[in-house]
Amino acid sequence: MVKIVVLLVGIAAIGFILWWFFGKHEVAEVSAQTTGKQQQIDIEVSGGYSPENVVLKRGVPAVLNFTRKDASSCLDHVVFSDFGINRALPKDQQESIEIDTSKPGEYQWACGMDMFHGKLTIK
Repeated sequence: MVKIVVLLVGIAAIGFILWWFFGKHEVAEVSAQTTGKQQQIDIEVSGGYSPENVVLKRGVPAVLNFTRKDASSCLDHVVFSDFGINRALPKDQQESIEIDTSKPGEYQWACGMDMFHGKLTIK
C-alpha cells in the first residue's frame, strides 16, 4: 500500500513540474498610459515582473519604471538586449528606462541571469 501511495505522489509531482515548466500560461497584456507626449508604465520586480507583457504605441516616447522589491541577486539587473540596455535595479528604488518606440515589433527583456522574462510589444 505504501508503494502505491508513493507512486501516485511521484506521478502527481512529475505532472506538476511538467505543467509548471512546459505548460502554456496565460499572461495579460498591459498598455502603457499616455500622459501628454509620453507614455509610461510602472513594473514591479518581485519574484518576476508584474506586468510582464507591456504594449507601447509606436512613435510616442516611452518610459518603463522598474521598482525592485525582491532581494534576489538574479533580479538586480534588467536587460533589453535588442536596445543595448543593461541596467542595475537598486532595491526599493524606482529606475526609469527610456525605450525607443520608432520600430514596431516584439522585444524581450530579462533579468541579469536570464531566468525571468518580460515582453515588450510596440504597435
